[in-house]
Amino acid sequence: MRTDLSEPNSLRCPVTNSVGHAVKLVTLKALLKPQSLSRLEPDEAHFFCQDATCEVVYFSANTRFKTNDVNVPVFQKDANSDVLVCYCFGFTRADLSDPDVLVNAESVIREHIAARRCGCEVRNPQ
Repeated sequence: MRTDLSEPNSLRCPVTNSVGHAVKLVTLKALLKPQSLSRLEPDEAHFFCQDATCEVVYFSANTRFKTNDVNVPVFQKDANSDVLVCYCFGFTRADLSDPDVLVNAESVIREHIAARRCGCEVRNPQ
């Protein structure tokens, strides 16, 4: 994986120039739709664009995958209240707007992570 910011497209979204965050290949394989998966270049480093104004979700030096290429709504890109915040245990943006649910969610999530039930690498787009 390249980390040199001076290298073109190494860590920056090709649309917004936002700093991208590296994602594992298994994440893309799990979340891309079949027709999009067929364009995946597995030997390239892929990054996540968290800019809410950009429809690019993943990018590499040669490929872009947009919101319509992904199997799930992406929290950072979709403002709906029913969008998942926790992709492993099903908490939505609406759930977490309630302070009582938020406290419980944090506890539940920590408990599941401690029990090694978390599957973020295959469920969470980021």
